[in-house]
Amino acid sequence: MTVPALQEIRDKIAHAASIARRKPDAISLVAISKTHPAERIRPLLDAGHRLFGENRVQEAQDKWPALRDQFPDVKLQLVGQLQSNKADDAVALFDAIHSLDRSSLVRALAKAMDKADRRVPCFVQVNIGGEEQKGGCAIADTPALLAEARAADIEVAGLMCVPPLDVEPAPYFALLAKIARDNDVTGLSMGMSGDFETAIMLGATHVRVGSALFGHRG
Repeated sequence: MTVPALQEIRDKIAHAASIARRKPDAISLVAISKTHPAERIRPLLDAGHRLFGENRVQEAQDKWPALRDQFPDVKLQLVGQLQSNKADDAVALFDAIHSLDRSSLVRALAKAMDKADRRVPCFVQVNIGGEEQKGGCAIADTPALLAEARAADIEVAGLMCVPPLDVEPAPYFALLAKIARDNDVTGLSMGMSGDFETAIMLGATHVRVGSALFGHRG
């Protein structure tokens, strides 16, 4: 399924970008490979895709070093919640982090980046629906967290959100885009398998697509 699905999703990205009068190459497709073994990922690598997302540091550590030996130009991004005690491992492994959501994690990541002498761009995750069970910074606290990250010499790549389930996502994407504009942020990590076309219409620069590429997770 993966390779035909990859082309189909690329076509949908291009179509949505065209409608929004955007360039398709301004939108990065992050293939969410969490819970999928190397043999499920390799067809996408063989087809030339190089940008992947994982939810857990440990799983990525187990799976990706061998794949990167074969495909050294792979870019790996962390899209799941990050515990502060995993900051060193995350900085060593990932090329971007989409889930910076609290002051303690700013401090842990800055310390890890200083120690590794490596700067990893981060998206500040915003709890756009104000859901207690979800990670993410409160909307009202977002400007302060952005300022903390910048003061710690962490490159702010953009904002990230996961809208509430089973409701129309467009208002949440539009709100994230407004927060980004108000805070001089350009990157928008928003949109998943079921709603990435809507996200592109509203300015997404990174869409995180898993099940539409790989089928349901194992």
